[in-house]
Amino acid sequence: MDVMPLLLLVAGSAVVAAAARRTPVPAPLLLVAVGLVVSYVPGVPDYTLDPEVVLPLLLPPLLYTSAIDSSYLDLRAQVRPVALLSVGYVLFATFVVGWAAYEIVPGLPLTAALVLGAVVAPPDAVAATAVARRVGLPSRITTILQGESLLNDATAITAYKVALAAAVGEGATWAGGIGEFLLAAVGGVGVGLLMMVPIHWLRTHLKEALLQNTLSLLIPFVAYAVAEQVHASGVLAVVVVALYLGHRAWEVDFATRLQEEAVWKMVAFVLESAVFALIGLQLPVVLKGLGEYEGIDAAWYAIAVFAVVVATRFVWVFPAAFLPRMLSRRIREREENPTWKGAMTTGWAGMRGVVSLAIAFSIPLTVHGGDPFPQRNIILFLTFTTVIGTLVVQGLSLPPIIRLLNFPGRDAQAETLAEANAQAQASRVAEKRLEALLEDERNALPPPLADRLREVLERRRNAVWERLGATNPVTGETVDDTYRRLSREMISAERSMFVRLRDGRYIDDEMLRTLLRRLDLEEAAAYREAA
Repeated sequence: MDVMPLLLLVAGSAVVAAAARRTPVPAPLLLVAVGLVVSYVPGVPDYTLDPEVVLPLLLPPLLYTSAIDSSYLDLRAQVRPVALLSVGYVLFATFVVGWAAYEIVPGLPLTAALVLGAVVAPPDAVAATAVARRVGLPSRITTILQGESLLNDATAITAYKVALAAAVGEGATWAGGIGEFLLAAVGGVGVGLLMMVPIHWLRTHLKEALLQNTLSLLIPFVAYAVAEQVHASGVLAVVVVALYLGHRAWEVDFATRLQEEAVWKMVAFVLESAVFALIGLQLPVVLKGLGEYEGIDAAWYAIAVFAVVVATRFVWVFPAAFLPRMLSRRIREREENPTWKGAMTTGWAGMRGVVSLAIAFSIPLTVHGGDPFPQRNIILFLTFTTVIGTLVVQGLSLPPIIRLLNFPGRDAQAETLAEANAQAQASRVAEKRLEALLEDERNALPPPLADRLREVLERRRNAVWERLGATNPVTGETVDDTYRRLSREMISAERSMFVRLRDGRYIDDEMLRTLLRRLDLEEAAAYREAA
């Protein structure tokens, strides 16, 4: 097996993603653009998307990282709009886009057009969260977009399977399609519910952080595989497990959390970068074999389908945002009032991604009886152009649109005050616990050590309040900022001394690693306070 193409893909996409951080262009868009250009460079390997790799090996970890960083409580509070988008909109888009493609593209059968509709229906989880983080959307809109992108792949994949069965001649029926959808949804959630508690128990009872993080890396793949094995939705199983583990992450050992966060950040960075680079690299593949659809006609079909995809989302989003509130007093009493700005942003934030391409590439070459699948190449082409169109047009224009809409910014002062109050309450509880422990003779400490524990609590309690105070007129730093900076300078000096002692053979490398790890943990704590 030649691993060089894979190494080139990972290394090249990582370099481009890192470079994107120094530009105003979001990394996904720059990666796609570079992929498009590089795809025609002589000697570049063929990077055809393999759905047998993307769906079971790339999709689960990407979903897991996004879900575990999401808020279960926030998603539960927005369950109605999330459900309307992740289920209602995907099914609506499948039929509307499918019917439009049937009318637009001559010779495209309705069943094959519905396959296309299901393929391009779901917005992409990675694209949505990447842009949302970059532009700083209000928390409610970000939660809705994250929730939609976590769950809509399950709806789209099921709709695709039903449409594909009809297209290849398996005699799919409405009743059968609804039954398959219910099996996938209920089964996926059920598998997730069955797995989440045992997995969490195992995470909290493993004693070594290395084993716990090995388990963490396996969780999304196991959840996805088990669900798919029983013909349920692997997507939903992964999301349910990840939401539960993220909600109860505080019960896991601190060393595991530190390592796990670093590991998953690296995994997410590598996979997200490679995925968007792969999208651009598919251009030569999708242009092959267009036949009668080549040239101006193909471009017109692509523009028309892209326009229908964009318009369909607005047709669904605005009524879904305002009609339920108009019809239900309970919704008016319990939910925040939606605004046209929020609906506008949600409607425009519908970028498609690698899942759509992977599903399209999984379309079989032939139908039952051995005949070629009708118009498979034009479906691949229209999927690719829709993905590229939404990423480039919507992805590039979304930040300026959000700035133009002028959403109210976050109240940093109020957030800091809430943080300070929370820390004060926690410190009081910890202080009472410390005094109770010190009364027990088994916990006797010399006064200086006991005072040091009290000072730690006091320091933690005052740190947030100091951010609300005055700043240094020379440096612009708060007292707390200066304290942390000086702390890091002291740690740096200690680290240099340890290295000199190792180089002078006063300590060995094993002791150096032990001492450096202790300093690293202290510096990490200082960095987290500063974040």
